[in-house]
Amino acid sequence: MTSLAQAISDDTLDVLLACRPVFTRNHDVAAFELLLQSETARKGATLREIEASSPIIMGNYNQVYQRGQTKSVPGFLKVTDDVIFAPGLPTLSQQHYILEVAEDVLLTSERVERLKEMAKRGYRIALSSYDPDDVELDALLDVVHIVKLDTDQMSDTQLRTAITKLRTHGVETLADNLKTRERFATCVKLGFTYYQGDFLSVPSPVKGKKISGNKALLLELLNELQNPTASPVRLEEIALQDAKLTYRILKLVNSAAVSLHREVRSISQAIGLLGMKEIQRWASLFLIEGEQGKPEELTRKMLIRGRMCEVLAEICGNGNASDNFIVGLLSLLDAMMDIAMEELMQQVPLSQGVKDALLHRNGNLGNILNEVELYEQGRFSELSLIASQPIYETAYRHSVSWARQAQQALNGDL
Repeated sequence: MTSLAQAISDDTLDVLLACRPVFTRNHDVAAFELLLQSETARKGATLREIEASSPIIMGNYNQVYQRGQTKSVPGFLKVTDDVIFAPGLPTLSQQHYILEVAEDVLLTSERVERLKEMAKRGYRIALSSYDPDDVELDALLDVVHIVKLDTDQMSDTQLRTAITKLRTHGVETLADNLKTRERFATCVKLGFTYYQGDFLSVPSPVKGKKISGNKALLLELLNELQNPTASPVRLEEIALQDAKLTYRILKLVNSAAVSLHREVRSISQAIGLLGMKEIQRWASLFLIEGEQGKPEELTRKMLIRGRMCEVLAEICGNGNASDNFIVGLLSLLDAMMDIAMEELMQQVPLSQGVKDALLHRNGNLGNILNEVELYEQGRFSELSLIASQPIYETAYRHSVSWARQAQQALNGDL
């Protein structure tokens, strides 16, 4: 077992935890939905488990790097009766948590009174999957602060009716389960406060579009990095065609995201210290950044996927970890570039195994990518690669932290 795999195995929690971003209309991350689940209790974590994991949540999962700075955002935490009826109120941070009432919770008078008490004590309350035709829910509209509407289950007319009703109660609204950018645009016009879903990860392919700018040079560099007979001198010649690119690669390699103990002053020296695969990894980072109109959260998600694929590969000894990193990192390249994945695979010089994983989720590389996608969606019961499920959370947590560092490095903040 590698030192990283051992460290991951030694740092596990008793719960599984993933995060889904909640956006503003400008695509900034305003909060995270915390997908928290006990390994043994599939219907949610207990209050004890939530409180035990709270320091990890506030130290890792509520931090986001955007617009040149790292900041804390609150987390939506779906609560069960174990939390609602806990003796005394839970000792959760009122600043960092928004307590979400699940859509299947039976709203008895006792539960409503308990939620009112929690709201009076300063806890922010959210209501899931609001149905404006369910009059029983009206008892909560003067209690809750945020109401979620499932946009996949409601028409535009229904959404407009619900928004009009909710405005009279002064609550904020969240458009949930947004699957397309068109639906997002509709909800912006309707005046929602927050937005959630996979709409930013869905490509809008522009036929015939090519990867442009200095990224063509990056492709040449990546192609040469895959050549088993490539020499450091030849790679340096390619990189030196763009002085800014050479400078940025060296700065990134010297950053805390790599944690070298000596300064690297040339591409050839970097290759000698790190190897071809490691330089390939960092050159790939530049390929995914800087697309006009694309939110920082998309880059963050690609970085998390890349690193988690790599970590899981190291833990289970399943194939080349570097190739797993490339697969995870580029799995959303179609959304970043607005080029269909099939067309991208004709432009990007990658091995056939990597291409098969990206196109069809085939092979060992595709299996690990599929596991990471299941994890980030909170589909924990479908995970099958590693027997000890808490290892997934530690790998994910490590990847979230690494992605934040990498974003800082890409932005020149390290």
